[in-house]
Amino acid sequence: MAHKKAGGSKATQKGNVAGKRLGFKVYAGSAVKAGHIVLRQRGTKFHAGSGTGLGRDHSVFATADGTVAIKVKQGRKFVEISK
Repeated sequence: MAHKKAGGSKATQKGNVAGKRLGFKVYAGSAVKAGHIVLRQRGTKFHAGSGTGLGRDHSVFATADGTVAIKVKQGRKFVEISK
């Protein structure tokens, strides 16, 4: 017979877990320079448009100087940099 009551899993006992700081770092209409991170995300909720690139963690970053714009094309949301 067991002498101790079965415990729950350890993962569910951890209280306040720090956020991952996801989301837009620069909003639409704001000026950016090449190399700036515009958006951090999990998966491609927003796709990289003209003037932007997509990192391997799905971050969208600027490849050109300009202002941030968000456009919807065929049901997909794109982040673009316009001059």
